[in-house]
Amino acid sequence: MRDIESSVAPVAMRRMSRRSSRPFTHTNQSYRENHVKSYWIVTQGHEAVLEVRDVPEPQPKAGEVVVRVRASGLNRGELFVGGAVHGGPEKLGGTEASGEIHALGAGVTGWKVGDKVIARVRGAWAPYAATDARMLMPMPERLTWEQGAAIPSSFLTSYEAVVQYGRLQAGEWMLVTGASAGVGVGAIQTAQVLGAKTIGTSGSAAKLEKLKAAGLDVGICTRKPDFAQQIMEATGGKGVNLAVNLVGGSVFPEIVRSLAYMGRVAIVGYVDNTFSAEIDLNATHVNRLQIFGVSNVKLPADLRALHVEGFKRDILPALADGRITPVIDRVFEFDQLPAAKAHMDASAMVGKIIVRAPA
Repeated sequence: MRDIESSVAPVAMRRMSRRSSRPFTHTNQSYRENHVKSYWIVTQGHEAVLEVRDVPEPQPKAGEVVVRVRASGLNRGELFVGGAVHGGPEKLGGTEASGEIHALGAGVTGWKVGDKVIARVRGAWAPYAATDARMLMPMPERLTWEQGAAIPSSFLTSYEAVVQYGRLQAGEWMLVTGASAGVGVGAIQTAQVLGAKTIGTSGSAAKLEKLKAAGLDVGICTRKPDFAQQIMEATGGKGVNLAVNLVGGSVFPEIVRSLAYMGRVAIVGYVDNTFSAEIDLNATHVNRLQIFGVSNVKLPADLRALHVEGFKRDILPALADGRITPVIDRVFEFDQLPAAKAHMDASAMVGKIIVRAPA
């Protein structure tokens, strides 16, 4: 993806100016620089902290758009220190948004100012965010801004893990470890649309009940690597065809023991801070297992765009017609973003944590 962060640089020791109330009406001309409030993620030691900065309103480069953000989601991956770190020691916060197109860069076609969209962006924790125009998806009319903001990052990650690389089919079984966060819920709902059956683990019985209301077939209440036997019982001794690992290395060997012949494992998260695990090479060999990762750290912009097109074709219609409705855990106001982060750090959510953009 293009270097969107470079279009929004921090301005130190400058007071935030109020944005003009005059509407922005042109598209490709240079527009006057206003300054807006933005949340940045700064790594301090082994902790990601939020810092409010005064930054210039972004301007679209060629092939980009600027979105007037209405709501954005929190994603554990961008707040996680260690492993697949996104963006270095400091970065613009917020990777997904719902809103309206505010400005078009040179060469952008098929969209116009005012169109309602959802997209992966850089810098969604601000009133305006820039993105590659190929990341844009039309906002389903039936959804609220908050529901729309829950889609771009979590559901696209789920789509890559479950559909594009996981190749889950109707009638197959899927396991999601640590299933209560946004990607886990998205994976469960995606599998349901495909006609597959789902098993999820969580240390909270209350969370599992909420997940069952969202479509989970079998819940296993555990935080330990002790679920393989229950999975074999649930699947008639066959095991799961696909596992989406949102927990990390501590459960990886147990996941391998839970797989069916030619089973697949998607490595997505490390909430346990465990980045390595033993691999049973014999089981992997004999059972023709496949292990793959889902991360955007090194994903080229062209492949990101390809994933968006596949999602628009395969899953977005289900969000538009009501077969899938994003699960929202809590909605916070913009100035409450630190509290939203604390809620995520406490792993208290089922579904997405959403932040409304400032007016």
